[in-house]
Amino acid sequence: MQEIKPGQLINVKLDLALGNDITAPVAVNEFRNAGFTEVFDKEKIVLVLDHFVPNKDIKSAEQCKQCRSFAREQELTNFFDVGEMGVEHALLPEKGLVAPGDCVIGADSHTCTYGALGAFSTGVGSTDLAAAMATGEIWFKVPGAVKFYLTGKPGPWVGGKDVILHIIGKTGVDGALYKSMEFTGPGLANLSMDDRFCMANMAIEAGGKNGIFDVDDITLNYVKGRIRKEPVIYQADPDADYDAVYRIDLSEIRPTVAFPHLPENTKTVEEAGDIPIDQVVVGSCTNGRFSDMETAARILKGKRVAKNVRAIIIPATPAIWRQCLDAGFFEIFTDAGCIISTPTCGPCLGGYMGILAEGERCVATTNRNFVGRMGHTKSEVYLAGPAVAAASAIAGKIASPEEAVK
Repeated sequence: MQEIKPGQLINVKLDLALGNDITAPVAVNEFRNAGFTEVFDKEKIVLVLDHFVPNKDIKSAEQCKQCRSFAREQELTNFFDVGEMGVEHALLPEKGLVAPGDCVIGADSHTCTYGALGAFSTGVGSTDLAAAMATGEIWFKVPGAVKFYLTGKPGPWVGGKDVILHIIGKTGVDGALYKSMEFTGPGLANLSMDDRFCMANMAIEAGGKNGIFDVDDITLNYVKGRIRKEPVIYQADPDADYDAVYRIDLSEIRPTVAFPHLPENTKTVEEAGDIPIDQVVVGSCTNGRFSDMETAARILKGKRVAKNVRAIIIPATPAIWRQCLDAGFFEIFTDAGCIISTPTCGPCLGGYMGILAEGERCVATTNRNFVGRMGHTKSEVYLAGPAVAAASAIAGKIASPEEAVK
């Protein structure tokens, strides 16, 4: 196919199809109901048990049992259970399962994370996953594109989370509805891979079909030694047509907080006001990587979490968990009064490991703060990066990282 246009329906071959312990059981049921007996490629189906694992109750245990049985039956190469599993969107890049140029779907809306590597990746429903597991193909409506041209260098304590919250604050949660969010410009050189994973992860919070970054030396250095094939690098044509173009100066962005109950409801930390909190969560597929843990540890070192605050630290994968242990972060966290969890999605979606009661407030490095997202419908979630989250844990209210390290 020489040319495609937005709105056109196309059929594509997949490099990877992903399911987790919530979405895969539905896909497996549909797979069987359709009469399928074998997956198209046992190397290209990934199942990660990360949402309610270790199992939190009988229902989650049954769901995971179904996934385990299917993985054994189909002899899936990439099946990750307790002891190996991590939060899926941190685990797959770490394992080298996604490469630049790949086309990836996952029955999880934050599958758009892998766009940080220059892959086209997006979330789908479980029935779509069932068909993809059998055929290795899926259809898409070609999205239009929105360009984000980044310049400048982020200031102290500003990371990818602050950048993407700033962007969503400008565009709104439907500002890129069914669009491809393309991140480019000289400012990319000042964003780490962890920053990029965080930003691509939250493309869906702007309504995006996907988020995708230019592939550069930072990308190629990350995938070197991880992926088992040559990366394929795609670039936008010089005359590419965009529905909108945003110019973002990274040096102007301040640590940012998204207030309830939408990621677009953003304020800088200086604008937040006096908001007391009950809980802090540092983790998730958005901000559970080593650099996020390092940032939190830098702020928490030698400090104590406020008496009225529960601080929960969730490294996103076993490898990150071990890195934190070896770096001495766990001593810093426990001395500060935090608890440390096994890798899991846990409280992000209101699963377990930190459910909120009525009236409680949480500062979380997660990606969504909808009504009832982390527990009671009358609880509140404030989205922030690890620097603001750690500073807030110490202060007992939303706080600036600069204040915490004085």
